[in-house]
Amino acid sequence: MLKGLDPRLNADLLHALMAMGHGDDLVLVDANFPADSVARQTRLGRPLSLENLTLPQALAAILTLYPLDDFVPDALARMEVVGDEEAIPEVQAEAQAVVDAAEGRHRPFVGLERHAFYARAATAYAIVRTGERRFYGNVALRKGVIAPETARPI
Repeated sequence: MLKGLDPRLNADLLHALMAMGHGDDLVLVDANFPADSVARQTRLGRPLSLENLTLPQALAAILTLYPLDDFVPDALARMEVVGDEEAIPEVQAEAQAVVDAAEGRHRPFVGLERHAFYARAATAYAIVRTGERRFYGNVALRKGVIAPETARPI
């Protein structure tokens, strides 16, 4: 155990978050997503696991440490519902509420068609498989920067 870290975060995930740089994507996926096969194409080359957490729980834990990119309009992406790209499933609405609370403002998810989401996931730094059982519990987060004035002194 370490002070100040959300205990839901494991060592493998913490290592990946630290290794990632500005512009790298972290993709959180549900239990139905082909995490292993898609993760083999990522920089990390294997899926990470937070299988004991729902998507909103995993997202809340990660956002205690992970800065979101402010330079691009698609820093946050969600998988669209097949056949109804305007639909926002409950799991995605909960994820949006988690992001907005963590950021202190509204940061919208852009919708990506299913295969476009798979393509973005394949080029990500890492994929995190959650225990989310609800359909469309899949989001991508682009890593931002921490300004020097907010960085902690060594």
